[in-house]
Amino acid sequence: MNYFPAFIKLDNKKILIIGGGNIAKEKLEKLLDFTNNIALISLEFCDDIKKIINTHSLKYYQNRYKKGFIKDYDIVIVALNDINLQKSIYKESRDYKVLFNAVDLPEFCDFIFPSYIKKGDFTVAISTSGTSPAFAKQFRIFLENIIPSDIEEFLKEMKNLRNTLPKGTKRMKLLEKKAKEYITHLLD
Repeated sequence: MNYFPAFIKLDNKKILIIGGGNIAKEKLEKLLDFTNNIALISLEFCDDIKKIINTHSLKYYQNRYKKGFIKDYDIVIVALNDINLQKSIYKESRDYKVLFNAVDLPEFCDFIFPSYIKKGDFTVAISTSGTSPAFAKQFRIFLENIIPSDIEEFLKEMKNLRNTLPKGTKRMKLLEKKAKEYITHLLD
């Protein structure tokens, strides 16, 4: 199964994580790099999730999942050990047309969580389409070691130029030249 690589703007998307254990915590931490419009529901939450909820003032429900709860959400992530409940919530999600992710059930995932690097506006995502998350993680670590430490500053400069120079061929060529020079300098 292949997934289309897309970067989704989460500004106005409501996200629900169903589950309160370590896997739910991992998903939550990744999402917090991009938004805090996240709610959680679980009978119990591990201590780490409780701290994150308090730190980020997240909405949470200490309850068992009930049918219909997902209807007001755009994205649902299910991180439960109960496979039958995961399948049931997936089937329900089709009625509400929400994007769905279930831990360890790739056949029910509309999207997967890639391994990624985020430094300011610079984000690189690595995926093996679920074939080998371990490889994606190790490759991410490899890339982290070769990404220049000044990438954020360079991108701020490029953003400033893009925002201040008039649109057109001249701007496009200048930005292309600067990007090429930056990368060429890395290879020296």
